Amino acid sequence: MLRLNVTRVGFLMGVSLLLAAIIYFFAANWGGLARADKILASAGIMVLFYGVSYIFSKMKLMLGHHSFLSAIFLVGGCISFGAAVALLNQIYNSHADNYELFLVWSIPALLFSLITRFNPFYLLAYALVHLTLWQYFFPTSLNVVHTDSELLMIGCLFALINLILFVLLEAKVILSAPLKYVSFIVFHISLLVLTNSTLYEQYGPWMNILCVAAIAFGFFFFTRMRLNKVMLTLNALAASAYAVFKFFELMSEHTSTTFFVLGLVFVTILLTGNVFFFRYLNKLGSQALSTEKQADGAEAEEHTSVLVGKIVSTIVTIVGVVIGSISLIGLVLMAAGSVPPENVLLVISFLFVLPVLVLRRLNAVIRYTVLTIGYAAGLIAIAWIDTAGLSLVFLAVTIAGWFSLHGRAQHLFIYSLINLNAAILLFQLFGPVHHAASFIVFIMASLNALIYASHLLMRESPLKQHLRECGLFFTLLLLFWLTFMDDIFPNSYEWFNILNFIVVTALAFLYVRRNRVMEATVSLVFWFVFLAFKYYDLFWTLLHKSITLALLGLIAIAVTYVFAYRTRSAVPEGADEYSRLLRRSPILIGIVIVLQLGYVGYHAATSEALLASGTSIKLAIEPIDPRSILQGDYVRLGYSISTPPEHLAKEVESRRSLSRIKVVLREGDNGVYVFDRLYASGEKLASKEIVINGSSSGWRTINYGIETYFVPEGTGTETEQNARFAYVKIGKKGDAMLERLSKE
Repeated sequence: MLRLNVTRVGFLMGVSLLLAAIIYFFAANWGGLARADKILASAGIMVLFYGVSYIFSKMKLMLGHHSFLSAIFLVGGCISFGAAVALLNQIYNSHADNYELFLVWSIPALLFSLITRFNPFYLLAYALVHLTLWQYFFPTSLNVVHTDSELLMIGCLFALINLILFVLLEAKVILSAPLKYVSFIVFHISLLVLTNSTLYEQYGPWMNILCVAAIAFGFFFFTRMRLNKVMLTLNALAASAYAVFKFFELMSEHTSTTFFVLGLVFVTILLTGNVFFFRYLNKLGSQALSTEKQADGAEAEEHTSVLVGKIVSTIVTIVGVVIGSISLIGLVLMAAGSVPPENVLLVISFLFVLPVLVLRRLNAVIRYTVLTIGYAAGLIAIAWIDTAGLSLVFLAVTIAGWFSLHGRAQHLFIYSLINLNAAILLFQLFGPVHHAASFIVFIMASLNALIYASHLLMRESPLKQHLRECGLFFTLLLLFWLTFMDDIFPNSYEWFNILNFIVVTALAFLYVRRNRVMEATVSLVFWFVFLAFKYYDLFWTLLHKSITLALLGLIAIAVTYVFAYRTRSAVPEGADEYSRLLRRSPILIGIVIVLQLGYVGYHAATSEALLASGTSIKLAIEPIDPRSILQGDYVRLGYSISTPPEHLAKEVESRRSLSRIKVVLREGDNGVYVFDRLYASGEKLASKEIVINGSSSGWRTINYGIETYFVPEGTGTETEQNARFAYVKIGKKGDAMLERLSKE
């Protein structure tokens, strides 16, 4: 089983690198390919992914590997379709990250999820549908203004969609545990945002009632009607989040000594409730798991329940510590008087920490909370006082807390405080040094690497395990941080990037092979985070990154395949969950793939037809220079025709956001078209007039769908400085397409 996991991690990394290479290549907007070549390349990559998926699905050797490769290449094909649609919008200068991109992309993802019932497709479709809605209401490349009532309706729409989806999942119409948890969490987040009384003065109180009712019904449903410890724990997290959100909302309006005292009382109630809730949850026992579970899945669900419970308990405790620290600091600042508040804060921190380190028989939750509040206050105090000797003393007291506390979460928290304390001390010692920040991060990374290595000299114990996990996490975190810092020595920036990739990749394989779930998860997370963040890094251009990642991806897949073949690790055909994906409905899967290719061809054909037959007009512009993740650098354009004349401004403003508007343009001086009037249905146009379709922004501006112009990587600033006019093609129905920019 370990060999199987190692090979699957290798294959997943290889395919991920290939997909990243494709996205980077398209986003680079390389001028070496013509429009037709780019379109054919994108379609060819889709066919390649789907073809490889089909080939692997037919192989009978190495069961468990070929079927897994078939599954991830099928998902990769769907992702490459999204990249192809983004490329089409880039070629024809559609809006950056517009809702139509995600809408078109979500359709095959939804169809694949229904056909294959594969969790990655469910989650991909879920993300794309939400991105479609978000980009429709809040487009990246446009300024759209919504009224309070519109914002309320948008929030209610997100909440309703997730509620309906959760009901379908709970009724087992759809089978996907990850999607069930995600929809439940997003539903409560949507409701929580809507309870903001500052933003929604009129509707906030009513939404508070609705949110509380949803939480109360959740407790009733998951304890009385359908017992489920995981969902009950998530519902408790929603209740805690609501209480904390209301606390900060009230704090922003009522800041006083009394309020901060009540804040400490609130923390006590929050943490006490946390303790009693999990005691109650433990009493439910194994029979409190979902009554719909199968007997052979009881152990897995119990494990999930315990894991989620630990995460939620840790979150609630940390939030309690933060609120308690804020309340304590607020009290000190308001009550200090003539005494320096930083000194008072330091004394209080010692009064909190030292007695609790000695009194080990106190209730664990109370003890941990008081300790962490004291440590947090002390860190603020030593940073405020700025004395290295005092920081060193407090570091010793913090290290003592490591040996006084027990548990993975507690040790991770105190280890984080030790690192913060050490960082403060190093800044106090080496602050004047040139590139001090880079130097200190390097020292911190080296110290954590030594601490991580020191576990090899220790005998096996929970303390050793926690030290290894904490040392690993902070070593990778600081090593990743170094990939963004200035050079400490010549070319150190490049070397740290290379070192980070090699170390994280090696650790991911090592811990997967040794079946250490926590360390393997941390390593894989940092691996994907590195890959994502380096998209914006200037170490290489997107084109060079694309070539490098493609080679690394191919090497990873080849090496992993050889390893899988030599080890002969496989799973029985009946136990291979991936082997059934393409066998369920191969004809339907083929139809979806043909539809994707058909859309690519149709989009390209209609766009080329508009460029060939549309009427060309010249418009004055004002460019800006951002970037789209999928489509690369672009120039965001503001037009003179975007703002209507003053006598029409109120009429445009009165229309709701995103409503359709037709505008009549007439040719002005130097052949530049200007805003003339709003089009009245059926009216005749003069010879130098043309109609263009637009939409209201909810304010005194109109968007025409030509506000984005994609440029090769790194040329946006030059385009912004030189371009003054846009040449636009207008179709017979008023649809516009941006053709090119020019100085004159």
